[in-house]
Amino acid sequence: MPKFKSKVAERGVYLLPSLFTTMGLFAGFYSLIASIQGNFEIAAWAILAAAVFDILDGRVARLLHAETDFGAEYDSLCDMLSFGVAPAILVYFWALVHLGPDLHRLSWLGGFFLVACAAIRLARFNTKLDVQDKRYFQGLPTPGAALLIALAVLYHVDARFEPSPWLWLGFSVFLSWLMVSNVRFVSGKDIDLKQRRSSSVLLIIVALVALLAYDPYRVPFTIMLAYCLHGPLMSLWQNRRLAQLRQARKLKRKKKQRSDQNQANQD
Repeated sequence: MPKFKSKVAERGVYLLPSLFTTMGLFAGFYSLIASIQGNFEIAAWAILAAAVFDILDGRVARLLHAETDFGAEYDSLCDMLSFGVAPAILVYFWALVHLGPDLHRLSWLGGFFLVACAAIRLARFNTKLDVQDKRYFQGLPTPGAALLIALAVLYHVDARFEPSPWLWLGFSVFLSWLMVSNVRFVSGKDIDLKQRRSSSVLLIIVALVALLAYDPYRVPFTIMLAYCLHGPLMSLWQNRRLAQLRQARKLKRKKKQRSDQNQANQD
């Protein structure tokens, strides 16, 4: 009897992360239905809810030591719907469809790029899970692209102005490229929440909460846009620094060769 109870308890532990993953899947599916019905604000909130459940399922799995291969695969499949298909359908019906009937193929291609690149991004993440640097993501995470689209919809609804179809076609292609690129994005996984911090960090948190309370639509959109842009900007800065270091080393070698040649001539 004790062994039987132990097995039941073990199954209950593994079911809990899957419950959060399933809730995220439901939120993604609900976003699809809302987008098709033209309820774009609800569709955006559903994607945000899926992102919350996506965070919770991973945290709960690690907390309960319930990480399994099945859970990882199930999570990826759910992410494909919630952060690949759902935001693509949302941005299509919200903005891209307004390109007009003459450009309808370009409209759905913009959405398809998001779906295809999200699938590639998730597949690459799964195959390189054991070898990648935990401090960085290789390519923009699929929730990042999905959250930018969802927060943009909420910001536009709150500001009461229509989206630009051409702008969001460009954003769709740009986000698609970021997901499959080798651009690095800070993951935040190396942050130890148990470690003591200075009081200035608390002040930053308080200021951020105050900004969110003051403008709960524009501030989150700005933060997510900054996150999506910090990867390419960081790569450009790193490449520039690397080029400067290479140039400095080359000049140092030339200077050394000149010095050796002068020494040889004197001898």
